[in-house]
Amino acid sequence: MTPLNSIENMVFAKEDLYFSLQKFFGFDRFKGNQEEIIQSVLSGRDTFVILPTGGGKSLCYQLPALMLEGTAIIISPLIALMKNQVDSIRGHSQTDEIAHFLNSSLSKVQMKQVKQDIADGKTKMLFIAPETLTKDENIEFFQSVNVSFVAVDEAHCISEWGHDFRPEYRRIKAMLDAIRKEVPLVALTATATPKVQSDIVKNLDMRGENIFIDSFNRTNLYYEIRPKLQPEQTIKHIVQIIKAHPNQSGIVYVQSRRAAEEIAKTLLVNDVKAAPYHAGLDPKVRSKTQDNFLMEDIDIIVATIAFGMGIDKPDVRLVIHYDIPKSIENYYQETGRGGRDGLEGKCIAFFSYRDILRLEKFLRDKPVAEREMGMQLMQEIMAYSETAACRRKFLLHYFGEEFDDANCNNMCDNCKFPKEKKEIKEEMKTALLSVLDLKQNFGIKILVEFILGIDNKENRDFNFNKLERYASGKNREANFWFSVFRHALLNEFLYKDIESYGLLKMTDKGKQFIQEPFSLQIPINQDFVALSAEFIEESSKHAALDTVLFSLLKDLRKKEAKRLSLPPFVIFQEASLEDMATQYPISLDDMTLIAGVSRGKAIRYGKPFIQLIGQYVEENEVERPDDILIRQVANKSKVKVQIIQGIDRKMPLDDLAKSNQLSLDELLTEMEAIVESGTKLNIDYYIEEDIDDGARDEIYDYFMEAETDLLQPAIKALQEEDITEEEIRIFRIKFLSDLAN
Repeated sequence: MTPLNSIENMVFAKEDLYFSLQKFFGFDRFKGNQEEIIQSVLSGRDTFVILPTGGGKSLCYQLPALMLEGTAIIISPLIALMKNQVDSIRGHSQTDEIAHFLNSSLSKVQMKQVKQDIADGKTKMLFIAPETLTKDENIEFFQSVNVSFVAVDEAHCISEWGHDFRPEYRRIKAMLDAIRKEVPLVALTATATPKVQSDIVKNLDMRGENIFIDSFNRTNLYYEIRPKLQPEQTIKHIVQIIKAHPNQSGIVYVQSRRAAEEIAKTLLVNDVKAAPYHAGLDPKVRSKTQDNFLMEDIDIIVATIAFGMGIDKPDVRLVIHYDIPKSIENYYQETGRGGRDGLEGKCIAFFSYRDILRLEKFLRDKPVAEREMGMQLMQEIMAYSETAACRRKFLLHYFGEEFDDANCNNMCDNCKFPKEKKEIKEEMKTALLSVLDLKQNFGIKILVEFILGIDNKENRDFNFNKLERYASGKNREANFWFSVFRHALLNEFLYKDIESYGLLKMTDKGKQFIQEPFSLQIPINQDFVALSAEFIEESSKHAALDTVLFSLLKDLRKKEAKRLSLPPFVIFQEASLEDMATQYPISLDDMTLIAGVSRGKAIRYGKPFIQLIGQYVEENEVERPDDILIRQVANKSKVKVQIIQGIDRKMPLDDLAKSNQLSLDELLTEMEAIVESGTKLNIDYYIEEDIDDGARDEIYDYFMEAETDLLQPAIKALQEEDITEEEIRIFRIKFLSDLAN
């Protein structure tokens, strides 16, 4: 076995490094500060690496592992992530033994083979979960083999102040000490605030460590937040965004499996190659979906946060968040999947306060400390969503990096479409003095309520309502004061004490501002309730009925009805004409999106209407709404499907009603809805048995001559013929099914 200190005596020339890089990976240069990081690992120093997603973290331990004697142990949190990384390394090698993983998915025989390959010196990298490392037989085995170094991937999982705390990561150092105290350590992560960074170093007891922190600034990513409306409207916007980037790769992140399934279905019916990805799917299906995405057989993955870690796809152009993530770290990691090749990636998130309330519900049953930490992380993502300042500056400030928003280059919505700025010199001074009034013991929310003069528990119990500045800012809205405090943080007049769950503390810079205030102009945070209302109003503007076109369509319908010797309503009902005069369908596909128009009906009667609308749009230079392009997934309830299937099997209508727990009246209402939506129902078998020939002829003649297919006029006109309402309704269903569909 190699002596413990031998790694420290190894010196690798620069030529060796570049030769190995070319030999093992086919690259001729390093990215960023990879070279310095790898030299640090090769020299046996503890090394702490923070590189943003796409910065090349994996190479920082893979190349040293291949160059050094022995086996590197890489601790990783996810089984799926391990498999991807092992497959990737094997792809660069002539043998599979070069990399293995050890976890609960392996059989005893497979585990034995892995250990044999390590003992024989064939394996350079072993990926292992912390839970597997804890087992006594594994620790005993690692004591007997040559471990070159240990890499802790996703090291932020160590910190309870991070967004993905995993208690088992806290035990890593004790397990490594049991194997061998002097083993060199490498900790790697893409996201770590200053507090999380110090927690990682402290918990792993890293000594004399070299720390490498690359910039968190992903200059090629465009950040945008939009108001989230009702689900149907938001999904329409997502389809429009994706259709505007045809054949490009993208990820839509959602919080629930149901949303993943529904959005993927909607994309599919709109001719987008999409698939859902979530933990509820069979592992083989997930694996195939992932492979199809990498091989570009699928353009869009609609995924819960289970997707993305370790996915090395460089050309993801869109990262869309249907639901806002629960922390800025999650948001940064997930948006980081975009544009890894250096070309532009668009990151668009939809935000609503409803989503925050739902996330808060998930925290209710958590331990107090975890709940407080979760709330603090959510407050940060809320603040990011609402801010009218440069989003890039906000993100980088969160991770402890300074940034001048003049360098954003309009790569966020707030810089591209800047909001009006307001002078806040006096208000900033008031905000800072309020922090001192409350002895630096409260967070933003309580401070804002103090300035507004809100009669809450804190203001009463601590007699804050007796202080001079209580209610001093009541002439302004809460949103204004939240903006002031946010900019106090961005300008480093205040800092947030993470360990005391976000209490605001004064900095020397803040004290200086109080003594010598200067002009300060800021944009005011966005109010997403008001913004949502604006979006809805804007959408409704594009959905106004064109009365001129509607009149032309009615005239055309009358002309076609005369030509075909049919009642006008058989061709298209009035509601369908109204929808046409709103949406302007100019193709057969467009026409099938109109209310009450099936493909068969569009083919049968649609051509002259499409021609008229196309000519009208061209002559009047009408700007058609994008919504016409969005097909909705057919919403056929279980009952409707069972009715259609029952009629196909020629079930008596009484039996069909009972089997679906409906009255006959309710069944007929469902059947009317089915045929009015454009679906055929063949109920000849029932009519021939239950409605006599005379009644059938009378009802048929009535509807052929009627101006409308409405029931009440029909019942009134046919009551003298001793025909029941039930018979009229049933035959009307046949009439519409046969002639209109």
